[in-house]
Amino acid sequence: MTKTGVCYVGVDLGGTSLRALVADDEYKILGVKKVRTLTTGGPARLIHRIAALVESTLEEVGVRRSRVRAVSVGAPGPIDRSRGIVEEAPNLGWRRVPLRSELRQLLRVPVFVENDVNVGLVGEHALGAGRGAKNVVGIFVGTGIGGALILDGKLYEGARGGAGEIGHTVLVVDGPLCGCGRRGCAEALASRTAMERDVRAAIKSGRNSNVLKIMKKKHKERMTSSIIAAALKKNDQVMREVMSRAQFHLGILASNAVNLLDPECVVIGGGIAERLKDSYVDPIRETAYEYFLRPADRDRVRILSGRLGDNAGALGAIVLAKQRLM
Repeated sequence: MTKTGVCYVGVDLGGTSLRALVADDEYKILGVKKVRTLTTGGPARLIHRIAALVESTLEEVGVRRSRVRAVSVGAPGPIDRSRGIVEEAPNLGWRRVPLRSELRQLLRVPVFVENDVNVGLVGEHALGAGRGAKNVVGIFVGTGIGGALILDGKLYEGARGGAGEIGHTVLVVDGPLCGCGRRGCAEALASRTAMERDVRAAIKSGRNSNVLKIMKKKHKERMTSSIIAAALKKNDQVMREVMSRAQFHLGILASNAVNLLDPECVVIGGGIAERLKDSYVDPIRETAYEYFLRPADRDRVRILSGRLGDNAGALGAIVLAKQRLM
């Protein structure tokens, strides 16, 4: 541990898993622990589970709670940051949950709450793929598509805290229905959910594919990143076609972001990028370069996958906590 002896706990609150990471003042990771996210029993039960995970992680690394300067949580959905309220998190069944006040009461330390995609990009900007850049766009692909913005070196949240919703950029007017109720959003074209929809539709139409067999073998109800990787390894033609379309749309999305915001770096994050790395990001980059307004920007704008993996959100939450304490 550093000379100050203090540490921070970053928590990544996801729909399926809950991760706590303890780091010192210089972001050296002292310990990480992950458990399943339990959504039954309401918000109170899950908040107690978060507190218990923080305490058990601290115990495992031998850090007393008195040395913890803050616990910082990346949570899904829109966040009222000033009050630490999770406005809405459908995957958790949460609406207007006062996470900060409830968790602070249980842990008796300062608590911060921020959107999970925002903290993921903050982590990559400070410690990972976006390090050294003043302006960074984050595109995180998972069940949906989340976005975040670092402008002039700082997290940009907009006038009402809703900046960065890049997944709801309309790319195809009258395209597939999106979860937001509109049609043709990037999320409805290139998310993992959209890809699964297209794979299932192709199989239903009579196309041969191993995807559903792989899902059954792995006891998965949804098409996870590991399923996608396994199908691509088997050279599944349906999966390859669906992946190629998704990568094309993500390339268009990235080029639009570059043309609008002129960043030095675009970070592609999320489970698929983490698992497939360059084989996933390379085609996205090439399409983006093709649609840049200024062709010379291909030599000045980096488009790459995140480097922090599963720890991006928790580390980013700690970075934000340190900034806000200062």
